[in-house]
Amino acid sequence: MVFKVGIVGLGHMGQLHMQNAMRVDGVEVVAGADKSEKSRKYAERFHVKTYDDYCKLIDSEDLDAVIISLPNFLKKEGVFYAAEKGLDIFLDKPISRNLAEAEEIVRKVQKENVRMMLGVNYRYFPCMQKLKSKLDSGEIGDPVIATSELVMNGPISHALVPVPIPEWWLSKDLAGGGALLDLGYHLIDGLCWLMGDFEVSYSNLEHKMNLPVEDAGTIVLKSKSSNATAVVNVGWFSKSIFPDFNFRINMHGTVGFDSTDSYLPADARVNAFKEGVLNVARRVARKKPNYLSYTYFYSSFYTIMDMFFDALRTGEEFPVSLEKQLDVIRIIDSAYRKNEAK
Repeated sequence: MVFKVGIVGLGHMGQLHMQNAMRVDGVEVVAGADKSEKSRKYAERFHVKTYDDYCKLIDSEDLDAVIISLPNFLKKEGVFYAAEKGLDIFLDKPISRNLAEAEEIVRKVQKENVRMMLGVNYRYFPCMQKLKSKLDSGEIGDPVIATSELVMNGPISHALVPVPIPEWWLSKDLAGGGALLDLGYHLIDGLCWLMGDFEVSYSNLEHKMNLPVEDAGTIVLKSKSSNATAVVNVGWFSKSIFPDFNFRINMHGTVGFDSTDSYLPADARVNAFKEGVLNVARRVARKKPNYLSYTYFYSSFYTIMDMFFDALRTGEEFPVSLEKQLDVIRIIDSAYRKNEAK
């Protein structure tokens, strides 16, 4: 079966998803939609038909699924429209702006009997997969303390690679939140995937750059089923450029310690060159290349996209459940409320 797919939203992430979907076996990217002419022209370079309105795309094309990469405030209406047309959905994280909206979205896809998966790709970083394997093998023991960090530019890009700031990104109403919702979502999802269910015991969110939404924060999570504690540190205040990437999860258990840092390439540029050479060799040998492996982290976007379509093809459960994504947004919602109550 060939899955006919539409891309709803052709911004930076939508373009990445489009290119990854085009590389998945048995997938045909039929068309994309975006209000930006520049974004549409980008898609057209790959011979993808475009629309200036995703409703026109969905109504006009014979689709099996859509990849939705819309701003947070448009996600609910985009999911609703696609679900009502009977289309399966791959949705960018976060699932929504807040818990109430997330619950509406989940109820809608269940009511319309369509399938939806969130693109929480950080789980599929090679270093995260190796940490998970060590934990599952018992080499760390029972987790007692975990710390996680993700500090990036956020909406304010480095001066050497300037990018305009979308107006919605700095609006609490339109975005739903700042660094915690944007970056913390990945960390909290990863910690829940590694260690189980949590509740918020402490939350401190800051506005170091006087933005309308938080640009830094620390929250402390306590396990509901054990004595484990996890700390989440996020920030939008770093001015970094690839290959610098300030992300890690450290885990202390009853047997030992491990960290995602233990599995990173010693030199990102050397790794990029090596993977590039290996992919050339794979093509020569008529083997499938490891897409985006030269970037190390970005290969996870292809991995999770491939998993989405594989689950649709086989009828198996998605590796990312909507119930667990509700848990993630529930934790974030609780952290916002605890911070406001201080």
